[in-house]
Amino acid sequence: MEKYAELREAVEKVELVDAHAHNIVALDSAFPFIGCFSEANGDALSFATHSLCFKRSLREIAELYGSEVSLSGVEEYRRCSGLQSITSICFKAARIAAILIDDGIDFDKKHDIQWHRSFTPIVGRILRIEHLAEKILDEEAPDGSPWTLDVFTAIFVGKLKSVADGISGLKSIAAYRSGLEINTNVSRQDAEEGLAEVLYAGKPVRITNKNFIDYIFTCSLEVALCFDLPMQLHTGFGDRDLDLRLANPLHLRTLLEDKRFSKCRIVLLHASYPFSKEASYLASVYPQVYLDFGLAIPKLSIHGMISSVKELLELAPIKKVMFSTDGYAFPETFYLGAKKAREVVFTVLRDACIDGDLSIPEAVEAAEDIFAKNAIQFYKLNVAMKSIDLKNAICPKLMSIGNNSSQNDITLVRIIWVDASGQQRCRVVPARRFYDVVLKNGIGLTFACMGMSSAIDGPADGTNLSGVGETRLVPDLSTKWRIPWAKQEEMVLADMHLKPGKPWEYCPREALRRISKVLKEEFNLVVNAGFEVEFYLLKRILREGKEEWVPFDSTPYCSTSAFDAASPIFHEVLAALQSLNVPVEQLHAEAGKGQFEIALGHTVCSCSADNLIFTHEVIKACARRHGLLATFVPKYTLDDIGSGSHVHISLWENGENVFMASGQGSRYGISKVGEEFMAGVLHHLPSILAFTAPVPNSYDRIQPDTWSGAYQCWGQENREAPLRTACPPGVPDGLVSNFEIKSFDGCANPHLGLASIIASGIDGLRKHLQLPVPVDENPSDLSAELRRLPKSLSESLEALGKDNVMKDLIGEKLLVAIKGIRKAEINYYSQNVDAYKQLIHRY
Repeated sequence: MEKYAELREAVEKVELVDAHAHNIVALDSAFPFIGCFSEANGDALSFATHSLCFKRSLREIAELYGSEVSLSGVEEYRRCSGLQSITSICFKAARIAAILIDDGIDFDKKHDIQWHRSFTPIVGRILRIEHLAEKILDEEAPDGSPWTLDVFTAIFVGKLKSVADGISGLKSIAAYRSGLEINTNVSRQDAEEGLAEVLYAGKPVRITNKNFIDYIFTCSLEVALCFDLPMQLHTGFGDRDLDLRLANPLHLRTLLEDKRFSKCRIVLLHASYPFSKEASYLASVYPQVYLDFGLAIPKLSIHGMISSVKELLELAPIKKVMFSTDGYAFPETFYLGAKKAREVVFTVLRDACIDGDLSIPEAVEAAEDIFAKNAIQFYKLNVAMKSIDLKNAICPKLMSIGNNSSQNDITLVRIIWVDASGQQRCRVVPARRFYDVVLKNGIGLTFACMGMSSAIDGPADGTNLSGVGETRLVPDLSTKWRIPWAKQEEMVLADMHLKPGKPWEYCPREALRRISKVLKEEFNLVVNAGFEVEFYLLKRILREGKEEWVPFDSTPYCSTSAFDAASPIFHEVLAALQSLNVPVEQLHAEAGKGQFEIALGHTVCSCSADNLIFTHEVIKACARRHGLLATFVPKYTLDDIGSGSHVHISLWENGENVFMASGQGSRYGISKVGEEFMAGVLHHLPSILAFTAPVPNSYDRIQPDTWSGAYQCWGQENREAPLRTACPPGVPDGLVSNFEIKSFDGCANPHLGLASIIASGIDGLRKHLQLPVPVDENPSDLSAELRRLPKSLSESLEALGKDNVMKDLIGEKLLVAIKGIRKAEINYYSQNVDAYKQLIHRY
């Protein structure tokens, strides 16, 4: 066994606390991807491709993605995969437990802090003081009066204090503006003259006057002292705005000797490179000085990174040295920062053991301190220290990604897709082949597989799909998980590509991504979705020698005894979903005999669709382990309540729910964009049903007086309406946070169903549609006035045939296939009236 195996394992397993990073930007941001590899800008950026950092980092990113090793190859993979997917891949590989984000850089199309919480458990905020001051001065002074130093100070300090309890620290970029020789005793007159100079320069305000910057810094330190907040300081190298001569942390002596601020904790960022030795000295003699080595790793050469960290540790106490990625704009920067930090810290600590500076146990403790414990204590984070199960991680080891989970006890990988009839299917490959071949090249699948109906495993007539031609199932690594009920296996969702990097027009996941992109580009909106999953638990009996499946029990709605009987199953279901990072809000017995419901938390629609697929897998598997059969069929028996997959929809812009009204002039507690989107969904609901209620049995569920929504209307908290606006606990009275679509069931492909809903919403936004008056009583009492929704799949298919919006946004080829499948469903079940009873074995 390797002598330093214990140290290597500690470095690999620890979950990281990233103590300094920045916002990620949209794929179509004006910030070029080449900026991922360099601090240069302008013409200097054209030389970045010739740097050691670029050449090394590009290979590592391409290896992670399984893409061509070229800038264009990686950029093509990014475009095809989408930001959600690549961010998930990078963050899972980085294994980051917490991130502190300085959101003071105004990147083009940056995502807010809330957006990042989809990818890591804890996200905190670092407030950049110069950015706050500039935003204040960009506005008019109160009452329209001229800005004075006193007015500015009152507002600036007031804002700092108002957010102090909700942030993890402050940050200054004084090094960029006027240098680190900060005067903490700047006179009032100098500060006033500095403010006047800043205002005279015009808007947008950019503060460069040294006296005014020093004044702002001193005011901020006083607040930091009051609230025990640390102050991060940019030191050392950066982009060309910075005068490197003034970024040497030795210039901080006046500040560090000021007894007023001796208890203010100061973090010197970026290893202060090339002044790493100076930073190490300061941390050794000043109790308030701490160090962070983000940016130096991964931007330097391998030798430079190792040398820099070694220099930090020459004098500085290990308890004062902290990790960060300095990730920014691109999720790849987080991955590279984490990956290289593990490699570099292992090398530095191993060499310290070889030299006799540390014992191996001391080096193991040092790794845990540097990567997590120091930051947890320093920033007072509520993070439980734990190690990662490497066998369930997608991250490469220190050397390469190639040996990922195929090593040790993982033997098989299930590659899952959902066809156009909503059936969940999989191909299974040995783990070694998955990582050696399939990960990069995908696995072949006949075109016919996207033309199958719920009745026959063969392509339906009229789909234009047959046994001629082959697509590739390309694993989306952001969805790869160890299977909770089969520990030696993993499962992963797949995209359909004609070749790696080129999506197939029939791919449901790509259809949802494509339509979501239209919504984002035209309206800067993102759809969040959350599903309510209804299903029956059935037990097998033999009656007169024939197999029958009957309800698990006969108890009523929300029965405590029903849940008590099913509790062992639900403990397994909940544990499995939590291990898959699927949020669960509540579960209960439903009104049908043996029927239950699990309500999932809302998230970005593509992730929500993925979560629904995994939820179906979990429920079926856990039921099977108890000798039961779980089914999501809309109406498995015609004499009991139906099962739906109701979906709650909300609209988000820059991390805020904008479906909810925010001011005067809105109707029904819904914003203008919310109403237009929902009105589009209501208008297109008859054709949406061809996606969300895809089998003839679906229409046995959508009946009046069954809480399934049988009429084309909407209501406020009206559970008989197909569209219901919802005001859950915590939402202010009179406001609406989301709307529920009841006409969605467990036979629907969730990606296609959500794609049809978003397409309809886009049409509503484009045409500025308005909602009719809400129905506040049972719609069946108004049946003479209201339009009945399609009573059969034939009627919804007819509506779809007339819907040009769906044709334009869903795509003509995919729509032709869907229509062909639906016609096959109609023909088969009209000729085989009892065949619906076999659907329990498919859904």
